[in-house]
Amino acid sequence: MIDYTAAREAMVDCQVRPSDVTRYPIIQAMLDIPREAFVPRALQAVAYLGEHVSLGPRRVLLDPRVFAKMLDAVAIGKTDLVLDLGCGLGYSAAVMSSMAEAVIAQEEDPGMSVEAVVALADLGLDNVAVETAPLVEGVPAHGPYDVIFIEGGIETLPDSIAGQLKVGGRIVAIFMEGALGQARLGRRHEHGISWRRAFDAAAPVLPGFEREEGFEF
Repeated sequence: MIDYTAAREAMVDCQVRPSDVTRYPIIQAMLDIPREAFVPRALQAVAYLGEHVSLGPRRVLLDPRVFAKMLDAVAIGKTDLVLDLGCGLGYSAAVMSSMAEAVIAQEEDPGMSVEAVVALADLGLDNVAVETAPLVEGVPAHGPYDVIFIEGGIETLPDSIAGQLKVGGRIVAIFMEGALGQARLGRRHEHGISWRRAFDAAAPVLPGFEREEGFEF
């Protein structure tokens, strides 16, 4: 039988800390939240490996190192309202719940939404609300947000999502160019979002976040 507590400690000590992630709230949350409770039952044994865990077509639970470094880049604070876009089964929202004032966990797959609600309720996390809606729409009813955290790859950021970020707010996403990708941190200003590279990473491009192909003549 797997000792999941030991697995969490090994994940933090061997994957997260060596990636220069040292913020106490991130370390503590990743030690506290049972990652195995937020993956399909058949994949619980691989929940703590240093790789993405498949949740379905083009959907993954981000590997611990990538997830932790994205959290480190976006620096969620205690008064922040966070949109966790593409929350899957709810792991990311559970981790972020201890850092933020509130988390809106968005998922477009109804089955995953239901599982996320159950898993989050089992942990008694009362500052997370799960919303079921197409990912490209975001959840404008609860915005604007201090932080938007995108749980997967994107080729382009739709205006519908950019418009839900507060002026001065932060957004983190993995921009994909073919098989290669780069996690970037964006900051919203009056005239748009300015981006900077955070680190190299790759993830499947989320449905609806593909770049439109131009016509060739």
